[in-house]
Amino acid sequence: MIIHTVQRGETLRSIAQRYDISIQQLLRDNGISTVETLVPGQTLVILYPDLVHTVQQGETLYTIARAYDISVNELYRNNPGLALQAQIYPGETLVIRYDQHRIGALYTGGYAYPTIDLQLLQQTLPYMSYLMPFTYEITEEGNLRAPEDEQLVEMALQAGVAPLMHLSNLQEPYGFDSDVAHLVLNHPQIQERLVEEILRTIEEKGYLGVDLDFENVYGVDRLRYPQFIQQLHDRLSTYGYEVLVALAAKTSDSATGILVEGHDYQAVGEAADMVLLMTYEWGYREGPPMAIAPIGKVREVLDYAVTRIPPGKLLLGIPNYGYDWPLPFVAGATQARSLSNLQAVDLARETGSEIQYDSASQAPWFRYRRGETEHEVWFEDAKSIRAKLELAGEYGLRGVGYWNLMRPFPQNWRVLNALYEIEQTLF
Repeated sequence: MIIHTVQRGETLRSIAQRYDISIQQLLRDNGISTVETLVPGQTLVILYPDLVHTVQQGETLYTIARAYDISVNELYRNNPGLALQAQIYPGETLVIRYDQHRIGALYTGGYAYPTIDLQLLQQTLPYMSYLMPFTYEITEEGNLRAPEDEQLVEMALQAGVAPLMHLSNLQEPYGFDSDVAHLVLNHPQIQERLVEEILRTIEEKGYLGVDLDFENVYGVDRLRYPQFIQQLHDRLSTYGYEVLVALAAKTSDSATGILVEGHDYQAVGEAADMVLLMTYEWGYREGPPMAIAPIGKVREVLDYAVTRIPPGKLLLGIPNYGYDWPLPFVAGATQARSLSNLQAVDLARETGSEIQYDSASQAPWFRYRRGETEHEVWFEDAKSIRAKLELAGEYGLRGVGYWNLMRPFPQNWRVLNALYEIEQTLF
């Protein structure tokens, strides 16, 4: 795999000729159209097929995958767009593998709201080990408020992806509620009822585990939280269900603040099967312009986390979005708007901006002016994603988890597939 950074004056044709690949392959692998002009600083993923197969009469994806001892999902991963085809046709060429040395294998997970575009989800599921529909809320009585998750669970199971029931102390539209978490963690009767309701929901809906996401936990509940996780784990493990817990990013046991003081890494790591580190949001909506997940900050969290939790239990959180801040930034007043990584490139094209790459944070950014207001945009591209994904192999992590899958980011999946085998949990 080569990641090419577009220079001024380059075109799709000149880049395709330089790397001796077709323009169609360049378009397909990067999710771009022929009408788009390239943006200086934009990244392009270059892949070289190592083994291809020409479809014969009567062949199916299953028979082709079996002939090459690979999964149907790997065929989908190697052939963007194939997951949306109703059938394959004689004479069609499929990539069986690419000329790429992979780092190893990992598990992947991703979050999705029930409102996700179902075609986007169908294209993305082959890259997932776990899918977490967002979210089951907890009422003040300790009961569950369910999302409309049935179709997402069904699609995940059909794709061989394990759906995990996402349970949080979120209270829309107000955010994560510390008092709801405190209520659950301090009332054994509520805990017992909640555990039984979780188990019943898992069995009724077809989930294969739970993703527990209590955020803004009070410091006084620091030890009660892992005790509840252990109780939940003991009950679910009897049936073979897994428990994943999402933790706020921090770098020491003594870290303070409502985001982190209620999360005890070691105790949670001992109680859970897996832990997702939410290693993003350094650049955030109300904060000053900066990378969403600066590589140095992510490393600091990992350096600490692996001393408290076995790396084989850890999933590295990866952001699938960017932010656009109006300038000058004024604390308490300025608010950035969220945008997809594709929208960020489109915005740079529209405004005639050149995309820069910050080597310290390993992230792309640019500035533009609209009317009298200057803006600064930080987002993710193929290079920044590769830097994050390589950390998973470097630290020997179990895998990665994406927040979230709601927006298309084709380059990410090409890079992920080039670097790693994806572990499938069902088949």
